[in-house]
Amino acid sequence: MSTDRDPAGRGTGERGYEARASGSGTGAGAPPAPATGVRPDPDTGVPPAARTGARSGARSGARSGAPAGTPGPGPASRADRRAPSDGGLGALAGLLGGHRHHRPVPGGSTTAHELAVRHRLLLALSALLTLSLFVSYEGVHGDADPLRTSSAPAVLSIDTALYALGEAERDAGAATPTSDFQKQISVAAQSLAAAAGDNVGGPSGRQALQTVAALITVYAVKVQQAQLQPDGSALRQAYLSYATSILTDEGSGILARLKVLQTQQRAAVHRQTSFGPLLWLCWAVTLVIALALAGCLLETQLFLRRRFRRRYNRGLLAAGALLAAGLAVTLLFTVWTHQGMTDTRRLLDRRLTGPAITDAGRETAAHLAHTGFRASAAGGILIGGVLVMALAETGLRRHIDEYRFRPR
Repeated sequence: MSTDRDPAGRGTGERGYEARASGSGTGAGAPPAPATGVRPDPDTGVPPAARTGARSGARSGARSGAPAGTPGPGPASRADRRAPSDGGLGALAGLLGGHRHHRPVPGGSTTAHELAVRHRLLLALSALLTLSLFVSYEGVHGDADPLRTSSAPAVLSIDTALYALGEAERDAGAATPTSDFQKQISVAAQSLAAAAGDNVGGPSGRQALQTVAALITVYAVKVQQAQLQPDGSALRQAYLSYATSILTDEGSGILARLKVLQTQQRAAVHRQTSFGPLLWLCWAVTLVIALALAGCLLETQLFLRRRFRRRYNRGLLAAGALLAAGLAVTLLFTVWTHQGMTDTRRLLDRRLTGPAITDAGRETAAHLAHTGFRASAAGGILIGGVLVMALAETGLRRHIDEYRFRPR
């Protein structure tokens, strides 16, 4: 059998190989054989040397830093488009702006924020309570001292003058001048001088008192002139009639002028001793703020105990004790002062005569005793408020600084 006619149709001679190499045989389309004469792989059509070069090129590329399997300039295959082996967490981390190799921030807890919130709340409530308590306290005690030193004595002085002038009018009809008349006139004049010293009604009140004092002098002179005249004479009656008109005239008489001043002073007493709706509102707001501050101190104490495992915070406990003691003292002083002022108003509202005026003076002094000292305690409210704020600051500052300067 000739070698040119291989049964498989595949020439083994030189011509058959050349025909396959030139593409004219059944192996057309396969890559040309290398010059070394090595046959290509019948399965892939790629010479073994080419596969060896591809593997070596891939290994050299990996050594040079190029990622393995980097797609070429052509379109990516389905294998190249598959999800990465980490399930896409790397891409998600990139979208969120983070990196997987970063560790959590040590100060990322809410303790620092919660401490700052409680710190600001305690300071704000302490300041508000100090201001509200000062205003409410002054609303009651600010009028106690003027009532004790001015308004109440002025009312008693006018009552004394009215009583003395009434007694003088009764003695004015005596046949001869009497010492009782002169005595009552002196008492009335001294009482009006005392009322003027108490600044009754301001400048207009003092002017009215000066007018009354001048009229009292005229009244006393006319009565004395009448008493020097014979009993039953017309001149005597004329002097007495003129003196009586000076004393009792409805529009411009001494008694009418004094009663107007008395009404004004009693109105001032009512104004100074009243506990109106605005003052009630101030005290209600003060108590609400005090309860809020006490609750905040307690909650902060419990928070520090739970978070830092410390049973007590000395600064917060001292602030709470000062708050309770200061509020109790101011409330007690306010109740005592207001009760004394109320009793004084009831005492001065009625008409006083004779020995009742002296008794009323003693009772008024007893009711309004120590009001000056209690009124001066208003300055202690400001000092106490500053101390509460300082104690709250001291109790929290150490923990705030610990979180503020913690290394990150």
